[in-house]
Amino acid sequence: MTNKPDRSGSCILAGFALAAMIACTTPSASAHEANKRAADANALATTDTASRSAPQSRRPIARAEKGPYYVDFRARTAASWGHAFVWYGKTSERAVEVAGLTPSGDTWAYVLGHLTWVPSETGASYGDLDPDYLTASYRVYLNEADAKRVFAYIKKLQASSPVWNAETTNCTGFIGDIAEFMGLQVPYRWQRPENFVNRLKEMNGGRQMVRLSAE
Repeated sequence: MTNKPDRSGSCILAGFALAAMIACTTPSASAHEANKRAADANALATTDTASRSAPQSRRPIARAEKGPYYVDFRARTAASWGHAFVWYGKTSERAVEVAGLTPSGDTWAYVLGHLTWVPSETGASYGDLDPDYLTASYRVYLNEADAKRVFAYIKKLQASSPVWNAETTNCTGFIGDIAEFMGLQVPYRWQRPENFVNRLKEMNGGRQMVRLSAE
């Protein structure tokens, strides 16, 4: 009798090998590191907005016409698929707020999240505040009244998003909900974060000012 290879065992071993590889390539941030990076947001936001500090004569659109508040749809690199999230705040202030949907915990939570739902985090994650990781950005501006509604919606979405799943409840879906609330045209959500943000900008003609419809 000829012994047949145990294919199920091979698949299990392959799965563990993949998880181990991801564990070796995915950066993890301690709570201390996350707090440190959040504290550095002021300086990074200054770098990101430096291009808007040119003399008035060089700016085709005055800041007052853009609106004093903004939401910046962003994508960054990661060890695997990438990540999509938003910066939001007031243009006259250096501090930024960050919102996104990520699995809570270590690399194993990310791996498990490809099979089922896992607990989530909705604030800043590793790399969200680092311009070196940025791959796409689409910033739109709001007046004060609309900004209050959008920012409140973002907070509500964070509070009502307790789980993450790679296929059904992920980062592009999260920022897509924000874009939809703002009245923007939203692309197919289950695609790479960089492609999603670029397509979002393209579908909306790169427009910079957004005005919400009446409640």
